[in-house]
Amino acid sequence: MLNSLSFSNVPSNIFWRPKGMNEVVPASIGAGLILLTGIVSKADILDITSKISGASITIIATIVMAVILESFGFFYWAAARLTNLARGSGYRLYWYVQLLCFFMTLLFNNDGSILITTPILILLLRNLQLTLPQQIPYLLTGALTATASSAPIGVSNIVNLIGLQIVDMSLYMQTAMMFVPATLGLLFMSMLMFVVVKNKLPKKLPDIANEIEESYFDRNFHPLKRKKLSIETNKNRTKFMLKLLLFVFMIRLLMFVASYFAIPIWIVAVLGSITLLIWRWHHLRTNPVDILKKTPWHILIFAFSMYVIIYGLNNVGLTAFLVETLEPIVHQGLFYASFAMGGLVSLLSNIFNNHPALMVGTIALTDMGLDPITLKTIYLANIIGSDIGALLLPIGTLASLIWMYILRQHKIKIKWKDYLKVSLIVIPISTLVTLFFLYYWVQFVFS
Repeated sequence: MLNSLSFSNVPSNIFWRPKGMNEVVPASIGAGLILLTGIVSKADILDITSKISGASITIIATIVMAVILESFGFFYWAAARLTNLARGSGYRLYWYVQLLCFFMTLLFNNDGSILITTPILILLLRNLQLTLPQQIPYLLTGALTATASSAPIGVSNIVNLIGLQIVDMSLYMQTAMMFVPATLGLLFMSMLMFVVVKNKLPKKLPDIANEIEESYFDRNFHPLKRKKLSIETNKNRTKFMLKLLLFVFMIRLLMFVASYFAIPIWIVAVLGSITLLIWRWHHLRTNPVDILKKTPWHILIFAFSMYVIIYGLNNVGLTAFLVETLEPIVHQGLFYASFAMGGLVSLLSNIFNNHPALMVGTIALTDMGLDPITLKTIYLANIIGSDIGALLLPIGTLASLIWMYILRQHKIKIKWKDYLKVSLIVIPISTLVTLFFLYYWVQFVFS
């Protein structure tokens, strides 16, 4: 059994830098060099700051909420519930893993979902005493779903949020245009993955879920430890966890309400995280400083540095080259444009990572003189390429890199060939199908 699911045990060294170097270091060095050359102007810096500040604060506030839930033992509780719902069926467990990963991404974000669901699944699968070949399908398909599930709503991915600013699109409008086609695409993707991995899933599971939950709560919330949190009994514990989940869900809904009324959504996210911090202090009598220490504040510097680099590429003519190359295809019609741009961003994401790929593709779109609906639709095609198409290789997204690192930390070896056996079949087909869904949904509802 794992000793801890604490977020503090997941180092920031996502890209495996030498001597544990944080990913913000090379990004900030690259940005610093670009600033010194003068390629990015002061006006660009102000524009970058205005675009990334709200998105970065929203993501950080969301991760804070996830860290707080971890401190309440939510993940252990969720792991036990997951096994109980499966009722001894390995196939049924697969579908509940899919639902868990989908909803965790919708409630938090794709990186936070990976940080939440991967330790839960490792804990659960080891407790079930499954062999590594039996564990791999759950871990792999769960990671793919958790990462791809940032497509339906923009607030589930920092790069999606920043992109909304660039194309002047509200979170409400993005969800109206994208939620249905992207969710249908994810359902198709989950069904296709099930077909691919079905033969490797165990048909029957042992019934030992309570060991996960009871051992954790006895160890951390025993009455002798003088914790005030009333979760000594299973019934009280379930009620409390459902209240927490409902609160997070309400905060998510309020973000859409705020977006509809043109209120900055970061305000709702910050108020939600502060409320949870107060709630935690009241129940656990724990100083919030430990939560603040676990919060990845370096995201602010990383996001700023990445977009300095992206603006630098834009200013030296990369996006102008893309506009010149792609504009004839884009103006052939929405169908061709969606598939061309979605495919391009998928390719660039698997080569360079989806953050710069999506931003370069989005900035290029704004220079093509497109009408608002066409611009927004093609931008959403870019999102599909960035969030789903980028998963062809395990280096295409930050979330998948986080996932690989967590597995290495827990000595779980999933080889590239294991990943590619699933991704080479599932990702290209799922990307194309989701692009089809997007095109026809827009034609049906918004034309």
